[in-house]
Formats: sequence, structure tokens, C-alpha cells
Amino acid sequence: MREKIRVAALIGAGLINVVPVLGVLSANRISQGYGVDVSSPDLEILLRHRAVLFGLAGAFILYSAYKTELQKLAIGGGLVSMISFIVLAVSVGGYGAALEPIIIADVIGCVLLLLAFALKLSKPS
Repeated sequence: MREKIRVAALIGAGLINVVPVLGVLSANRISQGYGVDVSSPDLEILLRHRAVLFGLAGAFILYSAYKTELQKLAIGGGLVSMISFIVLAVSVGGYGAALEPIIIADVIGCVLLLLAFALKLSKPS
């Protein structure tokens, strides 16, 4: 049962990270997802590349759900990514309402990753 919960937690966190990959399709997708005006080619390139990186991070977390030897690395990478976004959002402040659900999703993702990590470290009873 512990293994199933750990796998489910990793899949949940992985999916949270994979969803932004849709932004790679167009600037319009990024605008809809983040509630920002992608007004320059430079910003579009940066944000679409960010979408690719999220896809890679999410895919790695999903892959680690079934490759247990990679779970600590995937959990660590996922936590660094999500926590850094939360810290940046809180420290900069003044973000738009469209970012609030993303912050909440990252908090949920962190909880899932921490749950997976705790289950990975704990011994079955």
C-alpha cells in the first residue's frame, strides 16, 4: 500500500509539472495559462522554453515513479523547482490573479513530493 501511495504522489506531482508544457505550442497558450501579455518575441521564447523545461521535469518525476533508484533525485529536483517558484512569487509580490492557482498547485506538488520522500525513507511496518 505504501508503494502505491508513493507512486500516486509522484504521478500527481509529475502531472502538475507536465501541464505547463502546453505553453510550448504558442504564445496564446502561455497568455491563457499565466494571465500575462506575451508582447515580445524575446519573452515568448523564454516562456516557451520554460514550458519545455517543465515538461522535462515532469516527465522525469513521472518516470521516477517506476524507477525507484531515481526517486530521490526526481523529488529533490521537483522540490527545488516548485519551492523556488513559490519563494519568488512571495518575495516579489504583486503578481496577477492568474498566478495564484499555479502557486497553490506548486504547494500541492511540494506536499506530494514530501509525502513520496517520507514514504521512500520510512520502513514498512
